[in-house]
Amino acid sequence: MSEAKPSSRSVHLRYWLAAVITSTGIALCVVGFRPTGLDAPPQPPASVADMPKAPAPNPEQALPASVPKQIRIPSIKVDAPVVPVDVQPDGALGVPPLSRVDEVGWYRAGPTPGENGRSVLVGHVDSKKEPGVFYSLGALRQGRRIEVVRKDGTAAVFRVDGVKRVSKDRFPTESVYGDEGGPELRLVTCGGNFDRERGHYDDNIIVYASLIPGSPNAENGGKQPD
Repeated sequence: MSEAKPSSRSVHLRYWLAAVITSTGIALCVVGFRPTGLDAPPQPPASVADMPKAPAPNPEQALPASVPKQIRIPSIKVDAPVVPVDVQPDGALGVPPLSRVDEVGWYRAGPTPGENGRSVLVGHVDSKKEPGVFYSLGALRQGRRIEVVRKDGTAAVFRVDGVKRVSKDRFPTESVYGDEGGPELRLVTCGGNFDRERGHYDDNIIVYASLIPGSPNAENGGKQPD
């Protein structure tokens, strides 16, 4: 994939389309592996702190564009490849296929992780056969670290600001997508109750994170403690 970025006009147009497309939430699973009981995916607490205000653009802090290749979240044991995804012809946000639930999708119409703006990564919570890469996303808490290794060999390291569970029919598009503001990251998967009749979860789990200044070079062993 080329490192070239789409034009500003193209980015704004795609994000406007995304706002329309995702206003009813993101369906990141169509079947449930273990939807109830002790083995159900962890959920964020019912009450969470307000998300901090979006940081202003910071050219000195932001990293140059480079596509993500790997994501590591030590506290929930995630170490997974990242692949680009787009909006599909049917209007749905593309995600890795259910045959590859160990992969994370990066919405490539938006910023790359570490650039100014909100980079969006999506992953399955489960499939019919097994847990997905973001099965434990709801267990993340404020202060935990997320490392995204990029094609240029650097690692953008983010601190979790908060985790929310939201109904898919009230998906907070404006706080998830956008190329304005400082370098931020959004992780999204399914959550909440599993609707057996319709075959999917009712909610989305969204992780809000912001870049930690001075991200290390991944090629020099840049893994961070959790």
